[in-house]
Amino acid sequence: MKICLVTETFPPEINGVAKTLHRISHDLKVLGHSVTIVRPHQSGEAKVSQTPDITIVPSLPIPVYQGLHFGLPCRTLLKKIWANSKPDIVYVATEGPLGVSAINLARKMKIAVTSGFHTNFHKYMRHYRLPLMSKLTEHFLKKTHNKTLRTFAPTEDVIQQLNQMGVKNTHLLSRGVDTELFHPSKRDHALRASWGITSENQYVAIFVSRIAAEKNIPLAINAFKRIKADNPNASCIFVGDGPEKSRLEKKYPDFKFVGTQTGDSLAKYYASGDLFIFPSLTETFGNVIPEAMASSLIPIAFNYAAPKALIQNKVNGYLADYNDSDSYMKTIDDALSQKNEWTKIRNKARQTTEQLNWINIVENFAQELHKAYQENSTYESSKYPKP
Repeated sequence: MKICLVTETFPPEINGVAKTLHRISHDLKVLGHSVTIVRPHQSGEAKVSQTPDITIVPSLPIPVYQGLHFGLPCRTLLKKIWANSKPDIVYVATEGPLGVSAINLARKMKIAVTSGFHTNFHKYMRHYRLPLMSKLTEHFLKKTHNKTLRTFAPTEDVIQQLNQMGVKNTHLLSRGVDTELFHPSKRDHALRASWGITSENQYVAIFVSRIAAEKNIPLAINAFKRIKADNPNASCIFVGDGPEKSRLEKKYPDFKFVGTQTGDSLAKYYASGDLFIFPSLTETFGNVIPEAMASSLIPIAFNYAAPKALIQNKVNGYLADYNDSDSYMKTIDDALSQKNEWTKIRNKARQTTEQLNWINIVENFAQELHKAYQENSTYESSKYPKP
């Protein structure tokens, strides 16, 4: 098929959605499909793509979210591109102005269009002190996704949540992990020594994510404090960048803030840790969980999204009751009291991820896209759910 992927985020941006979409587009090509990308311009890059299958559109910074951009509606440009080379199907991965304009135009041009739910924007509103916007955002998401033939989501939990919001025609698009890149063999003792870890009796707790309000950073800080109280020689590492990094780095000199890491460097940081601290409450999945587990870390997370799908409590990681900070801190204590079990738990974590094969996931996704294309081949507006 000729597939056009429209997204507000894509590499070189660094976040879970961008990485996921890059992997999906790569594996669709491996399976023989033609994939074109439409994405916003990002800071510091040329305004015209040097790659023929990527179209860069104008963008503006996202308010209150430093470093990220959203794409502007580009109906005229999209119409020109699609008139010249009409895709069989469009996958709109994000619900920004660019994505909405792509959905509306695809319907008008009678091109099959599907969508993805990758980010809990309605939950983000609470973390940015905009609670009144949460319900409005839910209504907008429902209306937007119900203009498409399929809405893909990463877990059954998220599908249930979307159904409760009134989103129809939901389908699973799970997540895999690169178990060759993220591997316990990447453990780097020189890196651990640079963190002050000189024996196996000492340990490293690591947090990998964007350092921003929606990631529940205060609970990560409290978890690190509890770990330092258990063992003052433990090292606590924040990997990532974001609007909160500068302030926290100054306030907590005992913790190490190492900035954004990618590729082999990120794999080395994961594998050089012991505990993976992940207190976020806003994930649709949480790619960092399988990445950490593939690296043989012990994850400590809330019981939803990827942790719920992948972690068996006290078998291959630790689960806390969702949105219960006291439960999370108790779970930290449970993990710290069971150090004699850590080797076994680490091995089980790795084994869990060895089944998460990306190519099979993307092949199932392509089959669903083909079904949507067939449904749309004799265009009838009744095939789309009512917004």
